[in-house]
Amino acid sequence: MTELKQYRIRAASAAGLVGELEAAVTDGSLAPGQPLPSVRRLAAGAGISPATVAAGLAELRRRGVVVTEPRRGSRIADGPPLGRAPAPMPVPDGARDLSRGNPDPRLLPDLAAAARSAELPVRLYGEAPELPGLIELARAGLVADGIPAGELCVVSGAMDGVERVLAAHLRPGDGVAVEDPGYAALFDLLRAQGLKPEPVAIDRHGMLAQGLAAALERGARAAILTPRGQNPTGAALDGRRAAELSEVLERHPGLLVVEDDHLGPVAGSPPHTVLAGRGSWAATRSVAKSLGPDLRLALLAGDARTIARVRGRQRCGPGWVSHLLQAIVLELWRTEETGALIERAAAAYRERRRRLIEALAARGIAAEGESGLNVWVPVPEEAAVTGALLQRGWVVAPGARYRLVSSRPAIRITTAALEPTDSDRLAEDLAAVLSPAPASRAG
Repeated sequence: MTELKQYRIRAASAAGLVGELEAAVTDGSLAPGQPLPSVRRLAAGAGISPATVAAGLAELRRRGVVVTEPRRGSRIADGPPLGRAPAPMPVPDGARDLSRGNPDPRLLPDLAAAARSAELPVRLYGEAPELPGLIELARAGLVADGIPAGELCVVSGAMDGVERVLAAHLRPGDGVAVEDPGYAALFDLLRAQGLKPEPVAIDRHGMLAQGLAAALERGARAAILTPRGQNPTGAALDGRRAAELSEVLERHPGLLVVEDDHLGPVAGSPPHTVLAGRGSWAATRSVAKSLGPDLRLALLAGDARTIARVRGRQRCGPGWVSHLLQAIVLELWRTEETGALIERAAAAYRERRRRLIEALAARGIAAEGESGLNVWVPVPEEAAVTGALLQRGWVVAPGARYRLVSSRPAIRITTAALEPTDSDRLAEDLAAVLSPAPASRAG
């Protein structure tokens, strides 16, 4: 509905319009994704000129509150950077929630036991921001995966690292080449920073080199890639694709390149990198999926200038990531039990993806899931399919939030905790939902 439901805007200036719309989003009068009236209808309703409305919408776009697309008009962003968090998918009693991308809690280590075993000394202002033992183990792991990890720092999760790297290099209005479909939270972050997502199509092996080249020719000043466990499709780079992308990137030596390896060792596929020889680069390695989402910690590697800028901004803000968290992660990484658990988790996630993909294929349904915790299933119409599956007891994520312009409608199914019998039942239900309804005739 483009009349903003019962909400009425009253504003005398562009700044007033911005304030009114932000307040409406914050208090829930305007919902994420809700379309807005045309500029002229907004102007008529608010009693201001179309030029003033256009200026207000431009400011809201810069802040990431509003998204405007050709031939589709303006709408409230799916994840506007305001106080009210988007409502999660409803989960009725007895339904299985396969929408949130969570790891299987049964395959996460015991954090309480790790906290009891870890050395947790009192640390005060002025001490080193990182635990040397944690940096040493992280560097060894990154180097083994081909990441030139000379400079390292600790950040509060992968997205915190990406945000700080982008802020260190880019300005509002700059374009960033991103995967399409891609991580919804990344799209929200870019818009909140005033950056422009430049969509690059992907297949099961990640970004397509031709699409990346086109985005860079359009003027993108940075590129963000997921080397494995891509969210939402599970795409993973192989050696050939990494070489193709590296060839494109070599023609743009000044480009900032970021690799977000958010799944790390539980992704279920070997790492391939495009960072060798880059001047401006960064790579994240999060512990959220392997050790637990509430451990808000990731390692950030990068060139000396990038890491120096990130550390400098950290000192101006939070100062450091809690040494208690760092000590718990270090304790977990030191134990053989954690290593065995991570290997078991990677194998389980691989098998659960495989079982669902094969069950769907047996019923004529194509799906993608090369690595990671999710399976991506193209569908004719997302809302109808998610609604029909909900009636059958399955909560899955509609793909709209993960798509920009070049990808087809789809649903994302988190398979991390999906048992074999569940895979068969879910595939059977999805096949029934996608089957064309028999023709009927009304008299």
